[in-house]
Amino acid sequence: MLTSGAAAGAFAIVPRHVLGGPGFVPPSEKITLACIGFGTQAIREIGGILASPDVQVVAMCDVEKDGANYLEWSKNEIRSTIRRLIQNPTWREGLNHAPGGRDVGKEVVETYYAKQRGREQFKGCATYVDFRELLEKEKDVTAVKVMTPDHTHAAISIAALKKGMNVIVHKPLANRLLEARAVIETARTKQVATHFLPASEGDNQQQALDLIKNGAIGTLREIHNWSMRPVWPQFATLPTATPPVPAGFDWTLWLGPSVDRPYHPNYTHTLFRGWYEFGGGSIADMGHYSLWPIFQLLDLGSPISVESTPSHVSTVSDQVCQRIKNDYSFPTACTIRMRFAPKGERGALDIFWYDGGIKPPVPPELMAENKELAEEGMLFVGDQGKILGGFLSEDPQLIPEAKMRSYRAAHPSPEPAPRPPGARGRRGGGSSAREAAWITAFKGGPASYGDFRRAGPISDAVNLAAISLRLGGRRLLWDTAQAKITNVPEANRFLTRAYRPGWEL
Repeated sequence: MLTSGAAAGAFAIVPRHVLGGPGFVPPSEKITLACIGFGTQAIREIGGILASPDVQVVAMCDVEKDGANYLEWSKNEIRSTIRRLIQNPTWREGLNHAPGGRDVGKEVVETYYAKQRGREQFKGCATYVDFRELLEKEKDVTAVKVMTPDHTHAAISIAALKKGMNVIVHKPLANRLLEARAVIETARTKQVATHFLPASEGDNQQQALDLIKNGAIGTLREIHNWSMRPVWPQFATLPTATPPVPAGFDWTLWLGPSVDRPYHPNYTHTLFRGWYEFGGGSIADMGHYSLWPIFQLLDLGSPISVESTPSHVSTVSDQVCQRIKNDYSFPTACTIRMRFAPKGERGALDIFWYDGGIKPPVPPELMAENKELAEEGMLFVGDQGKILGGFLSEDPQLIPEAKMRSYRAAHPSPEPAPRPPGARGRRGGGSSAREAAWITAFKGGPASYGDFRRAGPISDAVNLAAISLRLGGRRLLWDTAQAKITNVPEANRFLTRAYRPGWEL
């Protein structure tokens, strides 16, 4: 299914900076990267990769050739991103849809490199429909970046790891618990450097935990985290229409390990996140960003129990009002409670997740100041006080304000220096910071803070949350050593999936 020239052409043109000068990176020392999945989020992130002198993008793989059904956060956002990247203010003038797919990726890569290197033409990026063919034929590829729908993350990551390739993957590692564990175990067995993209070192969460360590709220008991997600439809019923598969889109390959079903656009392009089969819901989308540092800094293991409260939708059938029973799509809104056993000096801890517009009750400390909770946030609750903030870019503060002022008076410290451009903030900060973490690891340096081997407990937690929601909110008791739900035996079938023949892990 190779649709363009081989990646060997990528090495026929030597960049000017390779010939000498400060900061040059010889071709032999570059990370040769294949991008598997080139939709809207991959487009948003490609700029930092292309700008890095340590990386050469040599291949693009996507089941979409040049799609017209991608979704974006604002009209023409993606087209504008590409225009800035390739320095062409009229690129695809008149286009009325968000671009994406392997041919778009090839054009972006080759145009960017051609301009960077002072050439009119740069033909060095191969394109593939099937990632398996890419992994077989692209012998010079040393790393892959996986930006496909959630249900294919495990299959692609494991296949690349078995080839000895470094792997970058977006959240989640997998949308099945046992698949995520298989990815982690493969990385551990193969001793290959990896990076989980939503990971960060959690500057803001670290500040909150420093306050806790200094006794500002006593013993930490609960962490509440709420998100304004979802910002995509989560459908209450399965599609019944059977529209034709769009030209240039390989529906069977998109399904990957999932068993056959008729094509429908409601399953694809951003909307996949809302289906248990294909996505991980809002907690997988955003919870990995905010909770990754919490799991690392508090050395959390897998939860001992997970329970949830999903919203539901009702309908009218034969003049009777009835609730729609749904085990195929995530709810529009939910709360999730994950309980963690004591460990070391840390006591038992509960983490609460909220999405779909639901938030925890406004704390009395804020009510006294006539304040409300923001649209997104994090609240640390101890037996002697509360800290608000620490969610992505929010600086943590003791509440009420008077308590924070008293704390600062008792613990004077210099004002923090202003954050430089690109410093880590919301979603891990600027592109340069995100790339630096895995580039160093992939070039033989220390493991990144997003090493897959650190992702076990959070992957267990997020996937157990999905199972609880799928079962209507059931409390699940989890035996992590046996990888088994102990109180609802029938729930264990959702730890894995029914595989298309030939796609079993």
